[in-house]
Amino acid sequence: MAKVNKELKTEKTEEIVEQKSPGFFQKFFAWFLIPLLFVIAILLVIAQFTDTNVFEKASEVLPFQEEEPVENAINMDSKVVELQAEIQEKDAQIEKLQSELDAALAENENNVAIQKELRKKIEELEKSQEEYKKDFQEIVTTYENMSAKAVAPIIVEMSDEEALKILSSMKPETLSAIFAKMNPADAARYTELLSSQKEKNDKAN
Repeated sequence: MAKVNKELKTEKTEEIVEQKSPGFFQKFFAWFLIPLLFVIAILLVIAQFTDTNVFEKASEVLPFQEEEPVENAINMDSKVVELQAEIQEKDAQIEKLQSELDAALAENENNVAIQKELRKKIEELEKSQEEYKKDFQEIVTTYENMSAKAVAPIIVEMSDEEALKILSSMKPETLSAIFAKMNPADAARYTELLSSQKEKNDKAN
């Protein structure tokens, strides 16, 4: 019986000891947090009296906090340089294309001016040609209104080229009357020249 009572007393003693031993949070609070708060309070009081900015001092003590902003600033500067280089390159390309466009427009304007000049000359030549044809037709009409006897010696005195132009433009009955008033040799020669000219024109067409 005495032994059982002794054992019960031993267990109660152990329980009392376990209840009195502090836990982990009590130890953390007592050994770390309270001293830390106490130190911080003292530092704040000292900073208040010495006009010291605690946060600036902390940033000096902990420079790694500024590394990220500095790195970001360097990256931004690098990007700005790259963008400026790209902008300059694009400006150069635009200027080159604008120069090519201006040159093309100038060349096109020059071509238009040349075309207008050529068209004007063609119109002048066509007008002159119409006047020449009109004058030539008047000459042919004049010869046709003359007598064949009077025209025959005039044709013989002309160059073959001029004679062929006039004879080829005359009516067939007028041409036959003129040949009749020529000597046979001249009439045969002009007949052969007119025939050769007609063959050349037919081949050309």
